[in-house]
Amino acid sequence: MGSQYERELRAVLAGIPKGVDAVTRSCDPVAKAKAMQVVERPFLVVRAAGSGMEGSGDLLALRGDMCFPIEVKSSKKSKLYLSGRTWDQYLAMVYEGQRCDLMPLYAYRLKGVRGDSWRIFRVEVGKLSGRLGILARRIPALPFTRNGKEFLDWEKGMPLHQFLSLVCRKAASPSLESLDKRIKNIDLTREDEMETSQTRITEIITDMAQL
Repeated sequence: MGSQYERELRAVLAGIPKGVDAVTRSCDPVAKAKAMQVVERPFLVVRAAGSGMEGSGDLLALRGDMCFPIEVKSSKKSKLYLSGRTWDQYLAMVYEGQRCDLMPLYAYRLKGVRGDSWRIFRVEVGKLSGRLGILARRIPALPFTRNGKEFLDWEKGMPLHQFLSLVCRKAASPSLESLDKRIKNIDLTREDEMETSQTRITEIITDMAQL
């Protein structure tokens, strides 16, 4: 059963048009268009050796500018709690992410829902550099239970079509690195200019979101 959804996600990330169309069939035109961007900038997606090897996730998505280990989960319930083996998997992904300066992801498939049924979460591994550091500020991390333990809440994840739009921006579009540089150039040290600076940051992000 798990391998079925691994294949589904693999076809999408690999930019196979039929695969993207299959998961967006009941989505609105905007969501479909965003998801289809991966056809132009696909990933090489391989199944991790022995899928479930410590810290490797189920899939590894590779492209010239980024790489993501991805753990695939599915359920009929919107919340999935990690314990036992699944908790060990999570801890291993944290360890490997920190060791290798990677951003591991969880892809959570909610069964029986119309529209985009996938949600993406990142594994919190601390400070990341370069483009991954910028992406980490956009992709939600796993939320916490009342006891402070990470779990999956489908409602709090990033829809797959939004994730694909984020990581498949065309080279001609202003880059996330450019956005980061522009924000860093804004002076936030003077209290009398704090409100103006925060407004400017909001404007920059809004402009980028509309591209």
